[in-house]
Amino acid sequence: MSNEIKILIADDEPDILEFVKYNLEKEGYQVFTAENGNDALQIAQTNLPHLIILDIMMPELDGMQACKALRNDARFSETLIIFLTARNEEFTQVVALDLGADDYIAKPIRPRLLVSKVKSLLRRYTTDEPEQEIQRIADLEIDREKFMVRRGDESIDLPKKEFNLLYLLASKPGKVFGREEILARIWGDDVIVNDRTIDVHIRKIREKLGEHYIKTIKGIGYKFDL
Repeated sequence: MSNEIKILIADDEPDILEFVKYNLEKEGYQVFTAENGNDALQIAQTNLPHLIILDIMMPELDGMQACKALRNDARFSETLIIFLTARNEEFTQVVALDLGADDYIAKPIRPRLLVSKVKSLLRRYTTDEPEQEIQRIADLEIDREKFMVRRGDESIDLPKKEFNLLYLLASKPGKVFGREEILARIWGDDVIVNDRTIDVHIRKIREKLGEHYIKTIKGIGYKFDL
């Protein structure tokens, strides 16, 4: 379905536009570009993209003003919006949400992180299956609402990050989650972590649950193994 998904990128730096467009088109998305906020609004109104990526600092109409204008248009009330922001700007996910965006990505842009975040947000367009609050898989019951893992009569306590990591892997048994996707979906882009951080959390989960649930795919990432 990726070739049916339309994405609009607005940034006043042609190199960034070309870079982001290239990486998203490789994934099969239909991509439109704009170099300022006004052009972005016009292109959005014509093409009705599923997702819009807005640079914060743009001439004529900046990303925040463009986002506000989009959210005031009923056609874009559910459109996904991601902000691009320089690392030295005082910007957090809370600010992004307050402004009406769904997420943000800090520059310089890491292509694999960008693609992972885009795919994660676009899942609402590519699946009709609601995300379950309780997963029952193998001999485990994973309750996201209570942040609790049960195995039979045994209750297993996991800190939030370990729980979220287990829940992510168990949500699609057999699917290999790459390291960049795990970092993007569990830690986001506002905390500096590395591959070693993932390894440590996987090791702690295995210590509490056993070695056999999570399999390492060398050089790629991890999967939940039935």
